[in-house]
Amino acid sequence: MNTTYKVTGMHCASCAAIITKRIKTLPGIEDVVVNPGTETAQVTYTNDSVPHAHLEEALAPLGYHFIDADQAGGHAHTVPVRDAETALDDARIKTAFVLPLALFFFIVMMWDIAARAFLSVPNVPIPMTLLNVLALLTATPVLFWVGRPFIDGVVRFVRYRVANMDTLIGIGTLTAYLYSTILTLLPQVRTIVAVPEYTYFDVVIVVIGFVTLGKYLETRSKQKTGEAIQALIGLQAKTALVVREGKEVEVPISEVLVGDTIIVKPGAKIPVDGVILSGTTSIDESMLTGESMPVDKTVGDTLIGATINKQGSITYRARVVGSDTVLSQIIRMVGDAQASRAPIQALADKISAVFVPIVLIIALAALGAWLFVGIPLLGTSVAVSYALMSFVGVLVIACPCALGLATPTAIIVGVGKAASKGILVKDAEQLERLSQVRTIVFDKTGTVTKGVPEVTDVLLLDTTLDEARVLMLVGSVEDRSEHPLAQAIVRRVRDHTTHLNPVSDFEALPGAGVLGTVEGVAVMVRKPTATDTDERIPALQAQGKTVVVVTLDGVAVALFALSDTVKEEALAAVRLLKAHDIQVVMLTGDNARAAQYIAGQAGIDRVIADVLPHQKADKIKELQQSGVLVAMVGDGVNDAPALATADVGIAMATGTDVAIESAGITILHGDLMHVVRSVRIARATMRTVKQNLFWAFIYNVVGIPVAAGLLYPAFGIILNPVFAGAAMALSSVSVVTNSLRLKTTKI
Repeated sequence: MNTTYKVTGMHCASCAAIITKRIKTLPGIEDVVVNPGTETAQVTYTNDSVPHAHLEEALAPLGYHFIDADQAGGHAHTVPVRDAETALDDARIKTAFVLPLALFFFIVMMWDIAARAFLSVPNVPIPMTLLNVLALLTATPVLFWVGRPFIDGVVRFVRYRVANMDTLIGIGTLTAYLYSTILTLLPQVRTIVAVPEYTYFDVVIVVIGFVTLGKYLETRSKQKTGEAIQALIGLQAKTALVVREGKEVEVPISEVLVGDTIIVKPGAKIPVDGVILSGTTSIDESMLTGESMPVDKTVGDTLIGATINKQGSITYRARVVGSDTVLSQIIRMVGDAQASRAPIQALADKISAVFVPIVLIIALAALGAWLFVGIPLLGTSVAVSYALMSFVGVLVIACPCALGLATPTAIIVGVGKAASKGILVKDAEQLERLSQVRTIVFDKTGTVTKGVPEVTDVLLLDTTLDEARVLMLVGSVEDRSEHPLAQAIVRRVRDHTTHLNPVSDFEALPGAGVLGTVEGVAVMVRKPTATDTDERIPALQAQGKTVVVVTLDGVAVALFALSDTVKEEALAAVRLLKAHDIQVVMLTGDNARAAQYIAGQAGIDRVIADVLPHQKADKIKELQQSGVLVAMVGDGVNDAPALATADVGIAMATGTDVAIESAGITILHGDLMHVVRSVRIARATMRTVKQNLFWAFIYNVVGIPVAAGLLYPAFGIILNPVFAGAAMALSSVSVVTNSLRLKTTKI
């Protein structure tokens, strides 16, 4: 059993590591997956669930809070929206307060640095004593109000020995503040220990200002990454027109019950899933399938909640409501996928778990090195100044926030992008695997083909006959039959004429055909026999087609060939998959001759035919033995074992629930182009993850040594904490912004 919780107070990968470590110590917990990108935690229990109060009790002292599904209204992935908006408003207010102050002191700082470096630049026209007092008065509210989360991080570190991004920023800015305050309020101390008069209030103000701006931009961007689920929730109808006690009553969607009779007028949304009782209409199912063409519906057809009734008033019976509707299941599936971890994230998780302690050690080592080595070489004044700058700079630039956001933000946007196209991803691991797939196996019937027979050829044996009359006679007789081939013939006939005549003496011949009398003519539609010697019959059968013979008054006059036809988009989809360096294979239980014919039409080169249902999984295993990842695309019950065996199972939602449950990716339409789009989304997402990880690592790999002063002996370069704060903020914003680019990626 597992439950997803919303987590507040979480900022970075180190927070996720702290939460994971703490929750795993509780009895009854089997596993915890914490996602900084979605700010959620999936908790898996061994037996009975651990009460929410126990989880809250364990985390509250560390500054984190769990919000359970009840408080979240059933969708912990998406709520509380008000809390998210409140957090954004709070960040906006603090940014508006601190940013002008940070910019002012940044300008003063740069002016002072330039004046010290160049004789042509005049000194800052504010006395240093006055500037220090002004900076002290400004830095105090900045640190203890705007920077309160950072101070809390230091307190938690002292009390509970847990450290995260806030701890690093807090230790650095608090150290700079206390040092500067002592020098300002007790100037005699500076004389005793022979340290420079320069203070670091400006560093406190500017670093907290840049970090706060970065967190505000990050919070705003992270909200955008979750827009996919919010858009899905927004699709739901708010009310339903229900018939109760013979009257039409408009009720909130939450009050609709299974079995209720619901009326939907043209242009209105379908409130919940159900079955049409009366009326015909066209339904816009684009929110579900991504397809813009409306679907015709009539009595007995199913309706999906949140789709739109385009024309005609209909009455239908509610079949499922609440969290059981298709849309609710999609929301839950998308949320679970966005909250899951891709295997590639394991690297970032391992680094983040030890990152903060290592950074603290590096910062202390840099401080000690400047003091013990720098004082004899550079003098106390310069060495102490550089020591403090290095200590604060290392702590500030080493913030692991970007590292924690690198994978989840890309996954959130990628999964949301897929969902908007009618492609549901079960979890992030499936997305990563699909990006690496090099062989895709298609089932034939219902996947490559339409899954229903169609008339492909009408051949007149007597060319003097009128084809339209033959079609009318055949259609009139076949209309009395319930056989699938008969219905296919009737569909073909109705494409040419709606006029069918009455039939007398109708008789169905089991295993042979049908016969009847139309307008005095004895019409028979039957299987070929030994007496049928037309050479076209074996030629059609060689293509995997079913051939029937039409006789009028006992004379064979026409041949009808029927076959399950290839989907229109199959050839283009297969060609594009090959262009993506993917081998395409067709796996079917049909005979090799019929399978090869269909494969040829679809452009598939490799065919595995004559495979029994239970053997399909074995064939998938054989393909996997070549060392490549294999995806299976199918839609039937007999495909379920193969879907489960494949590295990635892709189910067409036009198929069965069993197939969908066995798959890692579900396509909400029978369009094979969605398979191509799935591959493109997967590859684009993982490409973005790798880019994000690069940028997250590069800031730290380059920034920490520079901040520590490693380049000073050779180049005289040391990184001012102000620029460290700007770089840290930029790293998080760049990672989230890069992830958001996925939204505009063409697939």
